Amino acid sequence: QEQFKKFTSKCYADQAKAFLNAYWNDTKDSAEDIWNWTHKFIELDIEKEKEGSDVDEFTAHRFLESLKETMTVKEMRKALTEADLDFNRRIALIEYCLWKFSKTVSEFVARPQGDPEQLRQAEEMLAAVQKLVDEANAKAAEAKQKEKEADEAAAPFRAAEAELAAALAELQAQEDAYNNKKESLKKKSEEGGVVSRGRAKADLAQLLAEDPLPLRTAKITTEAARKRAEKAKEPFEIAHAQAVKAREQADAAVDEAQAKFVEAEKKFQELKDAGAGAGNIWWMEREVTEMKKYMPLKKGGIAKK
Repeated sequence: QEQFKKFTSKCYADQAKAFLNAYWNDTKDSAEDIWNWTHKFIELDIEKEKEGSDVDEFTAHRFLESLKETMTVKEMRKALTEADLDFNRRIALIEYCLWKFSKTVSEFVARPQGDPEQLRQAEEMLAAVQKLVDEANAKAAEAKQKEKEADEAAAPFRAAEAELAAALAELQAQEDAYNNKKESLKKKSEEGGVVSRGRAKADLAQLLAEDPLPLRTAKITTEAARKRAEKAKEPFEIAHAQAVKAREQADAAVDEAQAKFVEAEKKFQELKDAGAGAGNIWWMEREVTEMKKYMPLKKGGIAKK
């Protein structure tokens, strides 16, 4: 019992790996089920979550219900009693697995768990992958934030550019009107009767002496719009440059993580070929698969189901 207690006191994931190590040939087709059971235990253990090792009988009852086990209440109580192999009125995941597959404690503790050194190598590789995935996700989140800030900075800049474009269009219209009027008065001052030429010359002189009010207003408006556009341009360009840099760093982090995925898969295969604990290796490969769900599809990620 003391030897078995070393396993029941492990966290849920380590219990699952130990069970798969011991009975890989018998349970490899059910490995995904055991993965799901493990995560169900973690979900139901609201106090300790993934650090937990066992649940009380009420929570174990909920676990069995979640699997839609076709049992009466009496049968379920009997099943829980049978699964509680250390008789502490709590159910560890490994106890459920042993009961589910009709295995005994004495048989289980006698089974090999694989080379500790090979396991250490695999765990180091998995930790390296997880570190790079976490960094890639953090950089992706940072890039997304920088892109949001760039979009926010772009709004006033685009508004200012639109305002400047409208002001320039109005200025052009006023300049065209001014030039057209000037040419018209110049022509009139050179043609027609003395009185009409004299009046045209006076009007032309007045026009040339000072820009008409609409043109003056258009010039002032355009200059003010130009200044506002220049003022809005700098923060936009800074935010845009930061967003581009953050996205480049995020993409580089994803590439590094993807390269580590390939390295890890190769390492896991080498360890399997060397006879390392099959359950441990399958579990780590499954964790890598889970990590890929949080990576971009175009960079080797996989779709979440």
